[in-house]
Amino acid sequence: MSTAAVQERVRKHVVPAGFECATAAAPLRIVGSGTWLDAGRPVHDAETLSVAGDDADDAIVEYVASDLTLTARAGATLASIARVTGAEGQWLALDPFGSAGGTLGATIATGSTGPLAHAFGTPRDNVLGLEAVTGTGEIVRAGGRVVKNVAGFDLTRLFTGAWGTLAVITEATVRLRARPERDETIALALPSGDALDAWLAKLRALPFSPLALELLNAALATALGLGDRPILLARLGGNDDSVREQLRVFSVLGEMHPAPHATWRSLAEIEPAGAAVARVSAPPSRLHALWARLANGGDSSLVHAAVERGIVRCIHSASVDDSAVSIAQWLERIAHTDGTHIFERLPAREWSRVPARVNDPLSRAVRGAFDPHRILNRGILGDVA
Repeated sequence: MSTAAVQERVRKHVVPAGFECATAAAPLRIVGSGTWLDAGRPVHDAETLSVAGDDADDAIVEYVASDLTLTARAGATLASIARVTGAEGQWLALDPFGSAGGTLGATIATGSTGPLAHAFGTPRDNVLGLEAVTGTGEIVRAGGRVVKNVAGFDLTRLFTGAWGTLAVITEATVRLRARPERDETIALALPSGDALDAWLAKLRALPFSPLALELLNAALATALGLGDRPILLARLGGNDDSVREQLRVFSVLGEMHPAPHATWRSLAEIEPAGAAVARVSAPPSRLHALWARLANGGDSSLVHAAVERGIVRCIHSASVDDSAVSIAQWLERIAHTDGTHIFERLPAREWSRVPARVNDPLSRAVRGAFDPHRILNRGILGDVA
């Protein structure tokens, strides 16, 4: 959908001057490819505004391989961007959990990350500029199409991770990376009990930075066909000599086995339909305690953790048809864990159990500046309508 078409749709919902509210206009539910619509709180009584469906030939607006930058429409899929940049030996180093058919706009709007954030950061670190349509129907452009661009207030970072509550992202410029000459994945068995804390300290003190380091509990390792024990999944990249040395260093940490590269895609897509997903974060130095609390909960939860970022992600694999008590117990355990917790996905009926994420005066003021009548994704973050 063109920016002009998005602007036209939003303007139909803008409150005319002199009126208190848009009684006739329903709010707009912003949708990319629609693969993650149960993420965030339900958006009720909303019309759908989809930014997906950009023609493949038009989705990539500008690709400057020599500058490692790419500008694309919000509806461009991550898979299509990977195909285009892969031909030049480059990649967009964002691997958010979910399908590769997800869109660039949705990835940025939700601030979604994956294991590669260990080495390359989050969307806020990789998005250079944005074009968006605010809730008042204005087209705004922030940042630029080059790596070094500093001008005015950083709206790019503000809109990234705002879940479409401030503006509809229509176009984005992202930073690319050169693909490593060699890219290998290995699995190491985790030590048990208190020995894990010292082992993680040694891991964080490595003289190099792997592309990704994820802890997997036994249930998740089994689901991915990597054995029935908790493991560390490590992704190593660089030239041949560098990776060879990295493998040598890792070998002193314990029993090591090669793992299929496709494991990372399987991990990204492991969440079953109707899953409840939460992430809990704490300083990396406290990851051992957080892991011990969440990875062995006595249920079928699939649990993995980003070693360097101190984030444990828990997937309640029971279907929404299972007893509400089971999900309620899982919610209670997450809520009482010593760490900062955020629920990503829940069955619609369970959101009432979870306090709102955004309902403070500052957040309301920012929302009011860009979408004063709460037209865009009303309620998705639990904000006051």
